[in-house]
Amino acid sequence: MTVESIYNYLEELAPTELKMDFDNVGLLVGDLGSEVKKCVVALDITDEVIDEAIDLGARLIVSHHPLIFEPVKRIIYSEPQGRKLMKLIKNGISAVCMHTNLDIAEGGVNDALMAAVGCEPQMPLDETGCGRVGELSDERELSEFLAMCKTALNANGLRYYDAGNKVKRIAVMGGSGGSAVGTAKSLGCDTYLTSDVKYSQFLEAKELGINLIDGDHFCTENVVVPVLHKKLSERFPDVDFVVSKCHCQTAEFFV
Repeated sequence: MTVESIYNYLEELAPTELKMDFDNVGLLVGDLGSEVKKCVVALDITDEVIDEAIDLGARLIVSHHPLIFEPVKRIIYSEPQGRKLMKLIKNGISAVCMHTNLDIAEGGVNDALMAAVGCEPQMPLDETGCGRVGELSDERELSEFLAMCKTALNANGLRYYDAGNKVKRIAVMGGSGGSAVGTAKSLGCDTYLTSDVKYSQFLEAKELGINLIDGDHFCTENVVVPVLHKKLSERFPDVDFVVSKCHCQTAEFFV
């Protein structure tokens, strides 16, 4: 099996044309013709994930966040990006990254996030097709929903604003979605789950009267990794796909 075969399947799942204009997705490092017997699936391509791939003998890493955003002006080992690129190239490891196209795609990040919190998606949250809106099967107290989210997202803590609403109609957006608080409210949602929420956005939630939960960037997006792992494993049974064991939530809570 080659990098190209796996890349083409990922294009079926989350076509590049779905990506937002600022984004950089697809095969960012490597050779489409390279043979793949083992592949690491991770949210990010960190030094630790690359070392993990090297130790496993993997020839491909599939990630959500792009390894390269801006034009690369120099590649030197003393700088983080240069070091990662050099390690990948030296060890013959390709990198395929699917970012906003996987956020928007059916069955991607936001559908995985909805599934994780036990909700059926009904519609996109914003006009780009990102985020989801749906309803729980039964109304819950916010405290119960928070506990469930913490467990489902494997988060070490949650930031939230309690508007006094019970939880029934919810919106979600994996990653940085604080700017859509008003949109979630306008669509009749009592609760909005996202991450990277700013102070002003918590104030906006208070003014609008909507529960707001910051579930951490990693945690609200990493839910798609096991989904990708399952789909890839079923499509390519002769390739050993491995979910990264070293990559986890970075932020900690001091309590």
